Amino acid sequence: MPAVLPPLSIIVLVVLGLLFSFLNGAKDGANALATMVTSRATSPIWALVIGGAAEFSGPFIFGVAVARTIGSGVVDPANVTITVVIAAILAACAWNLGMWWLSLPTSSSHALVGALVGAVLFHSRLDLAVLHVAGLIKIAIGLFAAPLIGIALAFVVTRAAMLLLRGATRHVNWFFKRCQLLTTFGLALSFGANDAPKSMGIITLGLVAARSLPAFQVPLWVIVAAAVAVTLGTVLGSRRMIRTIGTRFYRVRPFHAFNSQLASGLIVVFASLSGSPVSTSQVVSSAVAGAGAAERLTKVRWGVLGEMAWGWLLTIPATMLAGGLVCWLLSAAFGR
Repeated sequence: MPAVLPPLSIIVLVVLGLLFSFLNGAKDGANALATMVTSRATSPIWALVIGGAAEFSGPFIFGVAVARTIGSGVVDPANVTITVVIAAILAACAWNLGMWWLSLPTSSSHALVGALVGAVLFHSRLDLAVLHVAGLIKIAIGLFAAPLIGIALAFVVTRAAMLLLRGATRHVNWFFKRCQLLTTFGLALSFGANDAPKSMGIITLGLVAARSLPAFQVPLWVIVAAAVAVTLGTVLGSRRMIRTIGTRFYRVRPFHAFNSQLASGLIVVFASLSGSPVSTSQVVSSAVAGAGAAERLTKVRWGVLGEMAWGWLLTIPATMLAGGLVCWLLSAAFGR
């Protein structure tokens, strides 16, 4: 018998979901690699190889709890249609593509959640009851608390390292360069476990909404496809973002890179295991600032962090409007 092809809407859903994952890797994958490259611990090529392998492995090692939060923690799948999900992904992809082109490290997590909420509210005619308030609070706490924790933890880790290494010679940089291979691998693992499941969750939500799945359970093929897409995005597209994270705050040395990677990796791993989607761009940027501030507050160009913070704050309202607009256009063209 000839193979039965899935409906066109399912194909569009999966392709767009994987595109979001690719753009997520291209835009946010640099966060795990930037300090390693700019501190000259290794070449960009080797950093991409290490980061790509780790990011692909992340979901299989730490699980996909974040996918369940995105796919069933924001809204009940029974209250959405596949048109709503496609509209949310389109709006988030458009935002991510624009920010990647401008080399601005805004949050893909903010973009996806904002676009999904905007599309759902348009579809429900602003019925707030269709949203899961507890899930949104959990997501909001993770998104907004993580960068503050990143600054504080990196500050503490760096101060502790400075106390332990009083009197050390400059040769200690060799130690931190070598150790960055481990911290970068760990940070990239945590990135894969937190960022790739976001696209897994939104694809699975669309499959449930289209009645292609009886309940929310992420299929293995979705896990593999999203992991491959985020890895390809990192390997092929992350070089544009490395300079913003790794050089605009201050000149990152191996000492700062190691401490910021250790702090941000711990935060993202904990968030991934607890199912809390966080912005890796926020966490890493904040940790880099915290590591520099521990040495000297004036070392950090705080204005750069302020510019990035405005981008993060504007992402959710902008993508909510975009999600609602795209949902209106698709509904007008193809029906609800």
